[in-house]
Amino acid sequence: MISTIAIVAGALLLLGLAVLAGLWVWSRMVAGKVETALPPAGEIADVAGGKIHFTDQGEGRPIVMIHGLAGHLQNFTYATTGALAGEYRVIALDRPGSGYSERDSDEQARIPEQARMIAEFLAAKGIEKPLIVGHSLGGAVALALGLLYPESVSGLALIAPLTTLPDEGAKVFDALKIANPGVRRLVAETLAVPMSIRRGEESLAFVFAPNPPPSDFSMRGGGLLGLRPRAFMAASTDYQAVALDLPDLTARFSELKMPVGVLYGDRDRVLDHRLHLDAL
Repeated sequence: MISTIAIVAGALLLLGLAVLAGLWVWSRMVAGKVETALPPAGEIADVAGGKIHFTDQGEGRPIVMIHGLAGHLQNFTYATTGALAGEYRVIALDRPGSGYSERDSDEQARIPEQARMIAEFLAAKGIEKPLIVGHSLGGAVALALGLLYPESVSGLALIAPLTTLPDEGAKVFDALKIANPGVRRLVAETLAVPMSIRRGEESLAFVFAPNPPPSDFSMRGGGLLGLRPRAFMAASTDYQAVALDLPDLTARFSELKMPVGVLYGDRDRVLDHRLHLDAL
């Protein structure tokens, strides 16, 4: 005879599965609407291990711009690329796995792998010795490019770069701390989108502090692209990968032979400027 406890447990399990299935369907629906509203802004280039989505404007000395964690190339096309395109050739790209760029496996989330994919992209597109602009995690990838592919770049311009492993990450990224890939995928496909919608305003306020977020960031700045399961999966995987490679890169900064410029805000709430400037 089936016990009452077993019946209740079975019913709760079915209810839980139904809720997860509903969240999966709803998340896919939201992602579809986001991609309709914000389709790819540029071109797609194939590289070993994935694809790179990029925009290419202007003529002259090339500048390549690499965004940070959970960002997109629209973070630069919002106001920067157009202002520079009158004098330079300006390429903004989605880091491998972010935006509309793709990577074949979690291995391509490693910082040296992201640098390799970008170096391959530069060679394929004939972008010779560009100035590399890197923001936040994109700064770490830019530094990896300078260390591992010095012949591919002429200099680094780093904006609030991640240069060393902090003892503790910013609280706003706590939801990304999922070490198990299977659990990460489950959360990405079910809970991540509603969680991002619920905490979206709070997260933006933290990231842009002490300034208010731009009112049009969700569309013009690409913010809505974060409301997709693949965006959470990529950001969480990036977050986990940093600790695997950044300490070794930090120890090699003295090997850099090209000009490096750094810009930091002393009230940045995401990364402590003192820690990251000291590392350089």
